This record gives sequence, structure tokens and C-alpha cells, in this order.
Amino acid sequence: MSHTVAIFAGSFDPFTRGHAALVATALTLFDRIVVGIGNNITKRELLPVEVRKRLIEDLYADDPRVEARIYTGLTGDFAREVGAAALIRGVRNTVDFEYERTMDAANRRLFPELATVLLFTPAPVADIASSTVRELLAFGRPVSEFMPEGIDIENYLTLKTNQ
Repeated sequence: MSHTVAIFAGSFDPFTRGHAALVATALTLFDRIVVGIGNNITKRELLPVEVRKRLIEDLYADDPRVEARIYTGLTGDFAREVGAAALIRGVRNTVDFEYERTMDAANRRLFPELATVLLFTPAPVADIASSTVRELLAFGRPVSEFMPEGIDIENYLTLKTNQ
């Protein structure tokens, strides 16, 4: 029996309840999910990439089907490296859909063997964006309702300053 691997790629700065909901859905479709943490230099960074990886590893410590890995370069090259058959992308709204459709067209040209699977972010968490969490934190507001159960973002912010 073959094991189907999918990549869920993003900056995950930080990884939110919305991301966790998409991983949960993806695990119903694929045997293994590799959360690929890219380093997007155009975004204002809250957490260093190593700390983001640690947060995801802590969240899925009891689930061997989920692996967090840092990567650089094209997501399609990373997918080939880990033997992924699909790229998981979350869609919250029509803006996300249009962006993902454009990205899929480019990926199809470069990586025709890599399928893009769009998953709609479930309604209760569809409004959550990492950028919102970063902004709320910048103003000293609580963000626990946006974070996965059991994740205290303050612990990871402490890791950031201790690196």
C-alpha cells in the first residue's frame, strides 16, 4: 500500500486555529501531511522560522502523521523532495481563491505531477489570519481564541527573545 503525502506550505507566522483545521481536514484525505514552513522575507516576522517549526512540532507531538519542516526555494521543489503528491491550500474567501488559482496555474506548468487541493477553511475559523494575530499581539491584545488549543503564544514569543 502506498502512503500519500501532501504538503501544506506557508509562513505560519504564527500557526493558527485556521491552519490546524485545514491540517485536520487534510488528514482525512492523505496519510501524511508535511507542514512546509517557508521563510517569506516580504512579511513582517513575528517568530523566527525555527520557533514556528517548534510550535507546530509541539502541537502535533502525538501525531506521527504530521511533520514540520523548514524549506527554502520553490514549494514544488520541496514537494518533490518529500515525495508529495499534492499541495494543500486553504481558501477563506474569493480573494484567496483567485490567488490560489493563479498559483496553481504556475505550479502546473513547472510541476505537472503536483496536484493542488483547495480546502475551504471551516466557518468558525475562516476569519482568522496570521497577520491579524501579529497585529493584535503588537497592540498587546490577547490572541488565545485564534491559537490552536493548548498553544500559548507567549511561550513561543519568549523563545524568540532567547535565541
